[in-house]
Amino acid sequence: MNSKIWLSSPHMGGKELKYIHEAFEANWVAPLGPNVDGFEKDIESFLKTDMKVAVLSAGTAALHLALIECGVEYGDEVICQSMTFSASANPIAYCGAIPVFIDSEKDTWNMCPVALETAIEDRISKGKNPKAIIVVHLYGMPAKMEEILAIAEKYEIPVIEDAAEALGSTYKDKACGTFGRFGILSFNGNKIITTSGGGALVCHTKEDKDKVVFLSTQARDDAPHYQHSHIGYNYRMSNIVAGIGRGQMEVLPSRVEARRLMHQFYVDLFADIAGVRVFSEPNPDFYSNHWLSAIILDPKATEVTREDLRLAFLEDNIESRPLWKPMHLQPIFAYSPYYGDKTAEDLFNNGLCLPSGSNLTDAERERIGLAVKSFFGSKDRS
Repeated sequence: MNSKIWLSSPHMGGKELKYIHEAFEANWVAPLGPNVDGFEKDIESFLKTDMKVAVLSAGTAALHLALIECGVEYGDEVICQSMTFSASANPIAYCGAIPVFIDSEKDTWNMCPVALETAIEDRISKGKNPKAIIVVHLYGMPAKMEEILAIAEKYEIPVIEDAAEALGSTYKDKACGTFGRFGILSFNGNKIITTSGGGALVCHTKEDKDKVVFLSTQARDDAPHYQHSHIGYNYRMSNIVAGIGRGQMEVLPSRVEARRLMHQFYVDLFADIAGVRVFSEPNPDFYSNHWLSAIILDPKATEVTREDLRLAFLEDNIESRPLWKPMHLQPIFAYSPYYGDKTAEDLFNNGLCLPSGSNLTDAERERIGLAVKSFFGSKDRS
């Protein structure tokens, strides 16, 4: 059998060990240390912002702390994009709050501004004032932030940007993760850069960051003994893990370029195949890192489904994956309010994520191309 072609595998740059060795030599194996501070400054510089970054154990931890900082408590409602990974919605439940899910729009596959405003007005009419809005930059594609922020400002609801998949993406030349009250980043093993596991919270002020760091380190009061006046969490990133991140930051621009080249590879590959559309930016305001390249198949035009193509890839040991199953269709959130039509559902039913790693070789791209041409050619649909 052919070797496995992964959807998105870790891609080390080679400098990570330098920072790890420095930590060992200085005995900075304890949770905090110079790599933590350095990694945070590296991210701030990359984002081209004076906002402050707190590196944490996971993007999910960052989102949980963002909700706490927005005052979300038991019984509150939080608006959340439906088409996303469950980690965008789970922290709402951690707070004992209720998610209110919003459909996608067709241009970016992200939160639909029209459905968002409909939901806000309806929740307010029912005596429920949403405490926060979680918008996701799906697969690295920026959401329609200008419209979403205007609605959020109108109703005075803070926005939390889930930019876990969007490090390196911009909207109108501004970095994703820097628009909202807070921004979330992820460095999970499959992300555009990785620390094995980890995340970050992007904060507007040093005061916000200091509060987040306090909560993420067990909320220990300033006292010679262990005293706690707040519930704390063990969410801070370690110095060793941050060292991996520092090495990864050195190659981040090249990783973005490589992912975007994979997207162009698919644009060219599917150019002459009817009924297949590659997920692309709607206009120059949107700049996606194309963390994952994805396609939509029109079964009426192709007479095949995305599942047919996924299984054909699988036969050649090529990993592909359906788009995220919308949260309002998940059993755990079946009773949560939902606003919109079936856009997200249709995307899920007809969409497929394709191998997108920055470490894919020319030989692997050739295998992917041959698999696609063989699949559609065998059905006389090229």
